[in-house]
Amino acid sequence: MPGHFEPLPGGGAAVALDDVEISIIRSLAVQLLELIGPGPAEDEKPADPLAELFAEGPSEPPADPVLRRLFPDAYGDPQQPPAGAEEAAEQRAHASEFRRYTENDLRAGKRENALAVIHSLNELSAAGAGGAVLKLSQEESRRWLGALNDLRLAIASRLEIGDEDDADDLYRLPDEDPRKPMVMAYLWLGGLQETLVSTLMP
Repeated sequence: MPGHFEPLPGGGAAVALDDVEISIIRSLAVQLLELIGPGPAEDEKPADPLAELFAEGPSEPPADPVLRRLFPDAYGDPQQPPAGAEEAAEQRAHASEFRRYTENDLRAGKRENALAVIHSLNELSAAGAGGAVLKLSQEESRRWLGALNDLRLAIASRLEIGDEDDADDLYRLPDEDPRKPMVMAYLWLGGLQETLVSTLMP
């Protein structure tokens, strides 16, 4: 079990984490929360649930490259640029409209996933020092999977990992390179994510 998730009888997953690992994941999840930003205050939420459902969000992509990676445009293929100015303008308009009505919900979902990770790790830490076995229900496992994916995307953006070729170069960094700890975290989270996916497969 150390270093990877294993399935639990009846569903869910478990992983053994030491105090350092708990601290790293919690710290990364807190940073992710700060990056995503707080949700609307209770007094700012529409009283009508239907109005809240259709509340408008931002229409432009985020300025921060990590947030652009977490909340990419829904229209347009980077591998196939638009044929002309008219098609580019049309894609931007569609992306802007789609973002306006989806980004708030996407942010809320990512925020909830990160909070679920933090809460479960806080409970684990409260159980005693020296690390422990984290046990997750199926629903908690799905939230962890979403958060792990977001954390890896955020780190990949900071490391400017665009594809596997970029990643291969970073894996060979010397130990004295200041990016090395972030690369190791990226690889470790990838292993956790991969084994957690396998526990959720039927």
